[in-house]
Amino acid sequence: MAQSSVESQIVLSDAVVEGSNELNLKLPDPEDEIISDFDFQQQVNAAWLVCDRINLQSDIWRGRILRAVRDREKHSGEGRGTGFLHWLQEQEISKSQAYSWIELANSADTLLENGHLEASAIDNFSKRAFVETAQAAPEVQQLISETANQGTAITRREVQQLTDEWVGMTSDLVPAEIKAKAADQTIPTRYLAPFVRELEKLPEVHQSALQESLSEDPDIDTLKQVTNEAKQLAKYLSASTEVQAITAHSIDLEASLEEALRLGCLNSAADMVNQAAQLEQTIAKLYTTWRRIQRLSGKVYADSGASTPNLRSLVQSLEGLCGEVLEIELGSQSAQPITVRLKMLNPDDG
Repeated sequence: MAQSSVESQIVLSDAVVEGSNELNLKLPDPEDEIISDFDFQQQVNAAWLVCDRINLQSDIWRGRILRAVRDREKHSGEGRGTGFLHWLQEQEISKSQAYSWIELANSADTLLENGHLEASAIDNFSKRAFVETAQAAPEVQQLISETANQGTAITRREVQQLTDEWVGMTSDLVPAEIKAKAADQTIPTRYLAPFVRELEKLPEVHQSALQESLSEDPDIDTLKQVTNEAKQLAKYLSASTEVQAITAHSIDLEASLEEALRLGCLNSAADMVNQAAQLEQTIAKLYTTWRRIQRLSGKVYADSGASTPNLRSLVQSLEGLCGEVLEIELGSQSAQPITVRLKMLNPDDG
């Protein structure tokens, strides 16, 4: 992947090459009305990437220094990290920034130790792409390292693309018919990884059914549809175990699931179960909030008196939310309001 023509317009001064802190980038004039917004954004993005790469090496070494200070504290200090934190304060470095640099140093060690990445190719990475590469599978690390060694700029987009391609083409969950079409570019490889991720969440019995459906009609539309069905299935199975109304009855979830699939109403069934889970959670939260406002109202009322008439009036105005029947109107003043009444049963009252 060759660097863009826009990025080639960015000029580094000789001072940068010699290791000076001076950096000279050619940036577009923000007041230039001739340059289009697209070209302006392209040039700004390219400049940002150059800054990312130039600072990467120094940030890696910052991380190695910080790691050494931290590990020294672990080895000979009290073991509580106070010496390390004190050192950070002296250097005016936040703890989150320190560990961000340490993560970068760990990523560098991981990629260099496996022998695939050349040290000179590190500057071809953006910082986030570098960290994500180190967290990828070894096979993906090798692919990305080889690409970087060739002088190609590596951003998160390239890392994500290569990761998705590798996941899609190597996963046993993808039917052979789909892999063949991805190989001849009939189906874009970017659609395979989402399918794999959603299918991994399901029991094997559901995986098989969706795989068979995809094998019978191996095209991009079916792939998208099956991916969405797998997503809805995962939501259904996850939410159904959290709904007391379902667990309290002897419901055959597998059978109801198969029936929803057969009728083509899986999305509706999954959303219904999700909404039921949310409703039960809302009821539980409503009850705890109701009990809390009762306790707070009683406390404030007891602390108030004739000398605090406004505070007493505030408490009295909320009495409608502290009793057994809660009432509220839904709707704007211009529309016909709907009155909702809820009766709360306090278990303490028997």
